[in-house]
Parts: sequence; structure tokens; C-alpha cells
Amino acid sequence: MIANAFVGIVAASLVSRLGYQMARSPVLPRFAEDLGAAPELLGLIVGASTVTGIFFKLPAGALSDVWGRKRMMLLGALFFALPPFAYPLITEPWSLLGLRFVHGAATAIFSPVAAAYVASLAAANRGARLGLFSAASDTGAAAGPLAGGLLLFWTASYDAVYLTVAALGLATMVLIALLPEPPAEPAVTDESGQTRAQRFAAGIAEIFRTPPVIIAASVEAAMYLGFGAFLGFLPLYAKSLGLNDAEIALPLAAQVAVALAAKPLTGRLSDRIGRKPVIVVGLIACAAALPLLFRSEGLPALLGFSALLGLGVALVTPATNALVADLVKRHRLGAAMGVFGTIWDVGEAMGPIAAGFLLGRIGYAATFDVLAAITVGAALVFAATVRPPPAQSA
Repeated sequence: MIANAFVGIVAASLVSRLGYQMARSPVLPRFAEDLGAAPELLGLIVGASTVTGIFFKLPAGALSDVWGRKRMMLLGALFFALPPFAYPLITEPWSLLGLRFVHGAATAIFSPVAAAYVASLAAANRGARLGLFSAASDTGAAAGPLAGGLLLFWTASYDAVYLTVAALGLATMVLIALLPEPPAEPAVTDESGQTRAQRFAAGIAEIFRTPPVIIAASVEAAMYLGFGAFLGFLPLYAKSLGLNDAEIALPLAAQVAVALAAKPLTGRLSDRIGRKPVIVVGLIACAAALPLLFRSEGLPALLGFSALLGLGVALVTPATNALVADLVKRHRLGAAMGVFGTIWDVGEAMGPIAAGFLLGRIGYAATFDVLAAITVGAALVFAATVRPPPAQSA
């Protein structure tokens, strides 16, 4: 059952992220611009789905502890499948902004619950499974922009792209419907007389009373603060070095390729030697890469340091996910992953904002020195305060 469930959830995650990212980049900015969106509104439209995640991941995860993982994932799949049918009806940018908030509920509901589903399959080799799951999601996310861009090029039709996105959303619903029910949660005697609302509130409260979970989530957010700034400003920095558009894409591709290849391995490594050393080494790798990237003077250096950043991300992400799962009771996994995803989204959303504020005052190198210092500080706090349980393997 575990093998079938894992293959099914990996397939659902890959297909859902493929469709979701097809809808986002590079099609969405083009669509918004053609509708007449000003640059400020265009930025809001592109970022709207991340804002949805900040508000909905926590309640979605906690609700899955009460209503069930599969039921909540089916709800998330509805948001993958139905909103794309509305894009062809949009005729002005403010309506597109509203639709993006609604469509963002797809990943806001699905992502933390799917991670909790994977983590709940078994404690043994949890890091390896979460690494493979993350790599599959990233594969869909990386292929989505390419598929969306090519489809738009071939058809010259936004409607064709978004109807394809809807079809992939429907396929996600089918894959989730075919998933086996997750293992039964252990009985919790002290909650037997509580209503669902009381259990929902108790789950969230318990997670916030578990400081290591908040620290682990904050570590991920600190890493994504710098990583989000990297994604936002590397193209501009590379252009300032005289690179053309094709050359600018190569460091971004190098980071993605290394992260995709390494995540299954780093997740398994955290099962073998423990989560903590893997996370700390990953944070240090990210902190080293950021200042070096924005002091690079040519394409070879950008490629090498982007690959180092990808390795750092690959070390941190599966291990922090697995650590959060290790730290909580199984019937709280949804709430834990919801908290984790919410704090992570805050870090990723704040990265470009913080970098944009600093760049105009202190320049590229000093800005990414500051972000690297925050990452190192997070690593030190994590190393000094979190005492993870022993890693579990088969």
C-alpha cells in the first residue's frame, strides 16, 4: 500500500505543478500585459497566488488532520481543475487579479496536505520519500513554463493554454481519487469528546507550542529569503554583465538541474546521518553561494555558484520537511505542514521585496551579504536550539 500510495501522490504532484506553472510563467505576464495591466498591477497579478498560500496553507493543513488527507487533496484538485476554465472569459486585468487569488488556493490547499500524506506513510525512510516527492514537484514546476511557452508559441492562443491547464487539473483529480486511503490515525483519547472545530483549533495551538517546528520552518524561510531574491534579481545582474537572454537562462537552469538531481539523495542522506547536519551544511552552502554569485564577473562563475546554491537548497528542503514530520504526532502532520508552508511562503515573498529595498541603497554585493548573514544566523540558531529525534531508516 505504501508503494502504491507514494507513486500515486508523486504522479499527482508532478501533473498538478506542471499545469499550475503553465498558467503562471511566461504566459500570465503576457496575458496581463495584453489586457492592459500597468506594471504595478502586473506585479500584483503575478504574486497573487503566493499571497493566497500565506493565508490558506495553515488552515488547509490543519483541516486535513480533522477531515482527512484525501478529502482535502480532492478539494485542492478542484481549484487546479475549475478556475482555468474561467481564464478565457477574462477581459480586463482586475478580474484576472481576482482569478489568480482563487487559482492560488490550489497549491495552498494541496501542497501542505500532500506533504503530510507522504510523511504519514511511514517514519522509516521519510526523508528519502520527501526528497523524491519534492523533486517530482520541482520537475513539474520546471517543465511548466517551457510547456506553456511552447504551447503559446504554437497556438498563439491564451485560451488553448488555459484549457490545457484545466485538462491537467482534471487529471490531477483522477489521480487523487485513485489514491489509497492513508493509514488510519492513532486514537487520541483526550480529543474523543471534541467537535471538529475544537480539534482543528487544538491542532494549530499544539504546533505553535512546539518551538522546534517554528524554528525549522523559519530556517526554510530564511533560506528562501535569499533564494527568492536570487530568482528575482539574478537576471538583472547577469544582464548588467553583458549576458544575453539565452546566457542568463543558463545559471537558473543549472540551479534547477542540481536541485532536482540532488533532492532524492539528500533526503536519503538525512535518513542515514540525521536531519540536523544536512540542514546546517545546506544553509552554509546557500550563504556562501549568494555573495559569490553577485560578485561574479562572467558566465562560468555564475554557473558554478548557481549550482552550489541549488545543492544548498536540495540539502535543506527535504530534511526540514522530514524534521517537521519527525517532531510532531502523526495526527498533527497536516497542521505542522501548514505552519511550515505558511512561514516558508512569507520568506519567499519577502526575498525580492527586501532585496529591492536594499539594492538601491547598498548595491548587489552588500545586499546579498546581508541576506547571506541572515542565513548564517538562522543556521546558528537552529544548530544551538533544535534537538531532533534520531533519524529512522528501514
